[in-house]
Amino acid sequence: MAHLRAIFFVLREHSALPRVDNHHDSPARVPQGDTVPSGHKAESPARKAVENNMHDLAKNVLGGILQPCSTDPMTGFFRTGDCQVTEEDVGNHGVCIIANAEFLAFSRSRGNDLSTPHPEFDFPGVKPGDRWCLCSARWQEALEAGKAPQVVLESTSAAALEVVRLADLKRYAVKLDQEK
Repeated sequence: MAHLRAIFFVLREHSALPRVDNHHDSPARVPQGDTVPSGHKAESPARKAVENNMHDLAKNVLGGILQPCSTDPMTGFFRTGDCQVTEEDVGNHGVCIIANAEFLAFSRSRGNDLSTPHPEFDFPGVKPGDRWCLCSARWQEALEAGKAPQVVLESTSAAALEVVRLADLKRYAVKLDQEK
């Protein structure tokens, strides 16, 4: 189901079809500036803003292209393997962590048990050494408690910077080729 929502979101936001404004007191019309010749994409300010926002959301905290976090276990708000944050992800699951036992125990103590498998949700549970897209606020909470796990900056969404500081993330960073 999450995959279908993700596909619908992408199709809805990046459709080449002109949008129609439906006002209850006027007939349907195509907003001025959104009319496009067949086969061309509309270039309205609203569409450009959506595309720029989606582009920014696919960046990592270093300014590069967001890299996958994990597909085993499958992670991310939409279970796509990456920590991309969208409007639907109000929890900002943007920090790609490398779980350790101390952090998993801390998270469980705070009411977020990531380690217990839930087969009914196709969730195998997170084990020490697994990568996982974590809520940015949970990582900040763990940092303040002295329990923050390591992070993969290349796989951590730029949207995480709405909650955590880059300097803090860098202190816990591991290079992709240095992990495990």
